[in-house]
Amino acid sequence: MRDTMKSTPSPELRPLPPTASLPRHVAVIMDGNNRWAKARGLSGVRGHHAGVEAVRAVIRRAAERRIETLTLFAFSSENWKRPAAEVNALMELFLMALKREVKKLHEHDIRLSVIGDTSGFSSAIQKRIEEAERLTCDNQGLRLVIAANYGGQWDIARAARRLAERVAAGELDPGAIDEQALADQVSLSDAAPVDLCIRTSGERRISNFLLWQLAYAELYFTPVLWPDFDGEAFDDALEDFCRRKRRFGMTDEQLEAQGA
Repeated sequence: MRDTMKSTPSPELRPLPPTASLPRHVAVIMDGNNRWAKARGLSGVRGHHAGVEAVRAVIRRAAERRIETLTLFAFSSENWKRPAAEVNALMELFLMALKREVKKLHEHDIRLSVIGDTSGFSSAIQKRIEEAERLTCDNQGLRLVIAANYGGQWDIARAARRLAERVAAGELDPGAIDEQALADQVSLSDAAPVDLCIRTSGERRISNFLLWQLAYAELYFTPVLWPDFDGEAFDDALEDFCRRKRRFGMTDEQLEAQGA
């Protein structure tokens, strides 16, 4: 993280609606590193390295805009199917980021947490994740969540298994299982619901990302490839979000009656 990150908005930031109108929780599917590299005659690994700069820019802008939670889809449970050389490079990049960036995140009062099946990673990566979460756990600024070896179906299945185990142990009546009971067991149960999900590179799908948590999220798709996605592009997504009317099943008349 560059030292230009600040906890208060920079004077050069474009005007946006007040913080109360902005999303509390933004999730991002970071897509397009390989296509960015291919267009420039570079290796896919170079694309992933370029993507790290975009991560820094978006974290910085989210902190400046006082977003509560930023969740980044870094590595899906399906990404293991990619060529071994690319997977190994991604693991090395993940480990390097944990080594180099966490202290800077901590200096900027950012709390880091990782969701996903971390048991699939090397012991070195698992150790760095634990150290990073422990170091930043009391920070009060932006909460940065990295989804790594994560899949939405895995998340829901794990939640269902936890509830089933409680039923088997006689701790829970099956009739007591409702939406809230399941919501309490999935990842990010302690965070605000996702308000806005951004996907870069022009793809228009959510690819098994936060299936439960995206139930009422606004979806924003942009053709910008991830390495080119910067703070201004993030602001574009925020502006689009602020122009939308979120009904949550209600009519326009009901919203107007509530003063929405």
